[in-house]
Amino acid sequence: MNELSIPDQNHLLRDGVRRYLQLPADQTVLILHAKVAQKSYGNEKRFFCPPPCVYLTGPGWKLKQEQVKASNLGEAGFRVCGYMGLDSVGSSHLETQKLNFEEQPDSKEFSCAKALYISDADKRKHFRLVLKLFFSNGQEIGTFHSKLIKVISKPSQKKQSLKNTDLCISSGSKVSLFNRLRSQTVSTRYLSVEGGAFIASARQWAAFTLHLADEHCVQGEFPLREGYVRYGSVVQLICTATGVMLPPLIIRKVTKQYALLDVDEPISQLHKCAFQFQGSDGMYLCLSTEKVIQFQASPCPKEANRELLNDGSCWTIIGTETVEYTFSDSLACIQDLVSPVPLITTLQLTGGGDVAMLEVQGEYFHANLKVWFGDVEAETMYRNSKSLVCVVPDVSAFGSDWRWLRYPITVPLLLIRNDGLIYSSTFTFTYTPEQSFLPGQQVLPELPQDSDALLDSIHQEFTRTNFHLFMQS
Repeated sequence: MNELSIPDQNHLLRDGVRRYLQLPADQTVLILHAKVAQKSYGNEKRFFCPPPCVYLTGPGWKLKQEQVKASNLGEAGFRVCGYMGLDSVGSSHLETQKLNFEEQPDSKEFSCAKALYISDADKRKHFRLVLKLFFSNGQEIGTFHSKLIKVISKPSQKKQSLKNTDLCISSGSKVSLFNRLRSQTVSTRYLSVEGGAFIASARQWAAFTLHLADEHCVQGEFPLREGYVRYGSVVQLICTATGVMLPPLIIRKVTKQYALLDVDEPISQLHKCAFQFQGSDGMYLCLSTEKVIQFQASPCPKEANRELLNDGSCWTIIGTETVEYTFSDSLACIQDLVSPVPLITTLQLTGGGDVAMLEVQGEYFHANLKVWFGDVEAETMYRNSKSLVCVVPDVSAFGSDWRWLRYPITVPLLLIRNDGLIYSSTFTFTYTPEQSFLPGQQVLPELPQDSDALLDSIHQEFTRTNFHLFMQS
């Protein structure tokens, strides 16, 4: 059997990337976890709250299942299993928990590690969670890490200073809210969203973006503000997964089931707080079993700056992190582990014209990666595990003349391993025409939006002259 020449191999690879761009068969591993973890002392076990969650999303998991079925291994051979533990101690089964995934109505696979904790014997100030995934037939998928988690001894009861910003909560960050009736762990419920409605779930928690809002904001039209969130601030809570939001709320400090109306200190991790509906007379966000309702607080006769709450309207707030790993083996039958899965965090463009260079910054890079601009491979140089540098492809790679470009063209940035494994990203690269061609020029006819025509247009309309970088939200 004759081996393909290098040009033929490159042509096949490029065709495969085009097919992938038309119908991405991605497999995504999504890890949600808290930013801080409270240490356990002696024989106690303070399980991480909210518990670290793992979601498996994307059409690639189903395609993989079909491939396994076609190989007569049966559906059982495809089932994804996993273990989660703390880094550097993951070999000990005491600190490792098995994950059993269950399919949800939206086709996501979900599991959470409810029994993880860090003991006082572990003297680290920070750690990461380690997730190992494999198929039930024994084939290992890869290893995935959480972001850094800060270890704290207990929630700070002191007035927070902005000098200790790693415990403060900033506007635009992600948080989780949970409630424990009578401080019992078994009664923990998390604010979540299901079917477009807010619920109090005992099983799953949602991450919410917490925005500082203008005090005179109108719901849905609030100007975002930067800074650290203080008690007494008007905030918006927006579900990161669904976009569903609550009305504007005033966040209040809670002490012994009283909402304090005159406190304006910064909010800290694991603080007890309450959420008063803006413009209301003492109405607070509250849970009643699985429902989220409004609760009417009682004024305190002796202290006008306090309102008496019930258990269901006292919430604990904690910052959360999300890390997303996406890959696709649709180009080849990958036998090796998919990890380490590279993560792109920032792009830095230097130069222009004939010698535009793009530095790709992130984590988990290695020498076997190439940067691709859409379906065009870029000359890539490996610097270290956090940096790749590539040459921005010349227009000749697209068989086109940049001088006749009329419209900006945006393409996805991909990283592709030398065995054909694709790692997509949320980053795109935009080529724009020279400004001298834009005013008064005849406009090109509207391009058809089907995938083939879109790919053809990419080939016809690239330019090397003006570049812009975007990260899609």
